[in-house]
Amino acid sequence: MTVTRIIVVDDEPDLRLLLEDYLGAQGMAVRSAADGAELRERLREEPADIVILDVNMPGEDGFTVARGLRAAGSRVGIIMLTAAGAVESRLTGLDAGADDYLPKPFEPRELLARVRSVLRRLEAEREPVPAAREPGTVRFGRCRLDSEAHQLLDAEGRPVPLTAMEFDLLATFARHPRQVLSRERLAELAHNRPLEPEDRSIDIRIARLRKKIEHDPANPSTIRTVRGEGYLFEPGA
Repeated sequence: MTVTRIIVVDDEPDLRLLLEDYLGAQGMAVRSAADGAELRERLREEPADIVILDVNMPGEDGFTVARGLRAAGSRVGIIMLTAAGAVESRLTGLDAGADDYLPKPFEPRELLARVRSVLRRLEAEREPVPAAREPGTVRFGRCRLDSEAHQLLDAEGRPVPLTAMEFDLLATFARHPRQVLSRERLAELAHNRPLEPEDRSIDIRIARLRKKIEHDPANPSTIRTVRGEGYLFEPGA
């Protein structure tokens, strides 16, 4: 059985120790780092599956660290820890390439659930897709979503990288074709969480998904905007 490798990056020693103990008790191999430089050193020593990354660190903040990992081509799962109510921080984190976010303070059990969710997506991305998987897939523009395999595939059948939250959003649209879904409803159905005031994370994820699936992202026809109401998935568009 493969052991999940996690690195906790936070400038608070007490939080690092807490998460090392808690996640370690779940059978995971946990290391820690106080900042981005230490994280990169840990990754050179041994790869990781998940990085739990605090946003507010002195010097190089979590956004910069996440962008650096993605720019280097890393597909490590990134869960960002943000300040409670800091909506803009969450949006910036998603835009930097984070797979998920969690506001402080948080319950360790909720973090564990987020870790497991991101791991499922990453494992699905690594699995080869048999050629005979076409039945049961849902077409999204120039791609198709295989919900069973947890993968988005391009026209040649190659996996298209998705964050965990992007996959959950597409799967929700697949279950509700031709239905107008408000941002609040999408947050509940896809992510099992309420949408806070001024939270534009749904809009950001949809904009990123359109770049991956639409024939013309500037004029989307697959995931359409219904002004004043929300979004609608049009199969076959």
